[in-house]
Amino acid sequence: MATQPQTNQDLVQVFDSEQESEAMVVQSLLEAAGIDAIIAGLDAPQDVLPGVGGVVIKVPADRAEEARQIIAESRSGGEAAADEAELGSEAAGTTEA
Repeated sequence: MATQPQTNQDLVQVFDSEQESEAMVVQSLLEAAGIDAIIAGLDAPQDVLPGVGGVVIKVPADRAEEARQIIAESRSGGEAAADEAELGSEAAGTTEA
């Protein structure tokens, strides 16, 4: 498991989500690529902004562009796989005898 970035490094936000579980998946993806990533909460005062919040992923500034590229490739690969699965299920449904 990757270690946490040093506190004296400049950290840059590369991802945000309302779902902590989604952020944890992205954090694991980045760490598997050798990029230190931390999850930080975006808690807002609930009496002022009810329902507002979420989490962000921050990485060292010198790895931010690489992290964004990895996230983008993962998203496009996930969409392509979903499209392919949908086409496969449609084709299977039309070939019934």
